[in-house]
Amino acid sequence: MIPAVPGVVTGDEIAATAASIAAVQLPDGGVPWPEGHVDAWNHVECLMAMTAAGLREASARGWEWLRRHQRADGSWPMKVLNGEPLEDRGESNHAAYVAVGVWHDLLVTGDEAFAREMWPTVGRALDFVTGLQTRRGEIVWEASPGSYALLTGCSSVYQGLRCGVRLAERLGDPRPDWELAADRLGHVLREHPEAFADKSRFSMDWYYPVLGGALRGDRALRRLDDDWDRFAVAGLGIRCVSDQPWVTGAESCELVLTLDAVGDDDRALKVFTEMQHLRHPGGGYWTGWQFVNERHFPNERSAYTAAAVILAADALSRTTPANGVFRDAGGFAEDRASDDCGCQRAASPA
Repeated sequence: MIPAVPGVVTGDEIAATAASIAAVQLPDGGVPWPEGHVDAWNHVECLMAMTAAGLREASARGWEWLRRHQRADGSWPMKVLNGEPLEDRGESNHAAYVAVGVWHDLLVTGDEAFAREMWPTVGRALDFVTGLQTRRGEIVWEASPGSYALLTGCSSVYQGLRCGVRLAERLGDPRPDWELAADRLGHVLREHPEAFADKSRFSMDWYYPVLGGALRGDRALRRLDDDWDRFAVAGLGIRCVSDQPWVTGAESCELVLTLDAVGDDDRALKVFTEMQHLRHPGGGYWTGWQFVNERHFPNERSAYTAAAVILAADALSRTTPANGVFRDAGGFAEDRASDDCGCQRAASPA
């Protein structure tokens, strides 16, 4: 069954949205940005969306693209164009998201044989990620001297590690080192904002610690409430950045997933309904809307925006067995402060 949200989008409309993603998939299986390059994170999100909508053959070609382009260290080039690296650096959050995608596929399809086929790819990817963890616990965004940690990226990495742990347990190959890395990363995400570069003008830094699962409960709701008026635009969706009159479909739908994850069902449905002004009659979605100039900006329809819509529709409608892949990311085991983060020393008697 294809996800549908009554009164907002029908199953046929979501099927058309999935078809808009498949329509731009390259012959080699990559799902590109409108500019033409492929990155692993957005590519995986598109595969998840096509899987949720039943386009298994297209997603299978996409997984083959990932296997083919993974490097020996477990990473992917930041950008791939025409089958060749356009930017050679590898990002930690790109690598970690592959675990989310494979876990999502297993939940939707039940195909354990495919999960086992992808397991070496996931293993190399998460080993690359954990190799970038600092003594304090954050994970730097790329493997290069002087690299730093990003709050949004680490929040996504946190979800990737949690999904990797669950996949490892399901396949009978437990990875306690990944679980420990996730526990330490979760602590830093919750208690050490100073560990991350200041990107607070971006809405993703606002909601991603909740979306990725590091924050839940009252603390998560307070975080969302505190900056709601800064990023939410009534009737239109969510700003990409706080200082520009520009709402974007992907960020709006990620916020829908975030609100769904903490049980804020009314606001989740409201934001999802409001962002539908970005829908194109052909089934795709415009990337964004500049509401002062009243123009689509950029003048493009992106596959990753369409993918976010499908995943949000699935979460709201509880349609596929993977509808809770973001909701369930908050089931963390322990909060592990490291000796280097300062918390334990600060808690000691003077």
